[in-house]
Amino acid sequence: MAHRIVRGLRGAVRTIVFHQPRKPLNQFLTSSTRNYATDMRKSAFEGNIVRLIRNEIQYELDHSPPPEPVPEFNSFKVDERSGEQWIRLSRKFGEDEDIKIEVTMFDGSVPMKMHDDKEDMKLHVTLIVEIAKGKDGDLLEFICSGWPDGIEIRNVFTRGHDRIKDQPYMGPKFKELDDELQDSLYDFLEARGIDDKLAEFLHSYMRYKDKNEYLRWMESMKTYIQKK
Repeated sequence: MAHRIVRGLRGAVRTIVFHQPRKPLNQFLTSSTRNYATDMRKSAFEGNIVRLIRNEIQYELDHSPPPEPVPEFNSFKVDERSGEQWIRLSRKFGEDEDIKIEVTMFDGSVPMKMHDDKEDMKLHVTLIVEIAKGKDGDLLEFICSGWPDGIEIRNVFTRGHDRIKDQPYMGPKFKELDDELQDSLYDFLEARGIDDKLAEFLHSYMRYKDKNEYLRWMESMKTYIQKK
């Protein structure tokens, strides 16, 4: 009896296995061909992007190769901040002052008349100047515009070291202050090396940084697309 039951189960298993529907061979071939064609199109598309990026990189290197970053200017040390949109300058002044300046890449422009009545663009950078006396005292902070030919103060105020907790009163607009006070504050910055020469240096440096960051961006894009 047991032998008959086992033999019946074997027959049932054979019936299930050999009578299952099978996918035709041409369906597998069609699916495989479709996947291969898709991969080929994807590879060709990505290869074209890589080729275009390489051409652009080579063009930039051939026409205006970027110079080496300048490590300092006058008494300021320059932190290039690779891959970021700003740089930092720092120096000591006197016995107890620490000066830090954060400078953006070009963040604006205004039209400028040329000698032949043609218009060009006058580029703008933003400077945040922090002047600290000791580690525990307040900071004197200037928000400035950096133009190719000079520094323009927009705001000046004091605040604590902790930017997150402090919400300083920014004071009136700088141009609303007494003219003599404005001149004195410009003299205060110039004595610390924050002057027209620094503005000229920063614009030259940011042109180099703009080129470097563009090349770095293209290289990272090329590396990502090439990655399997």
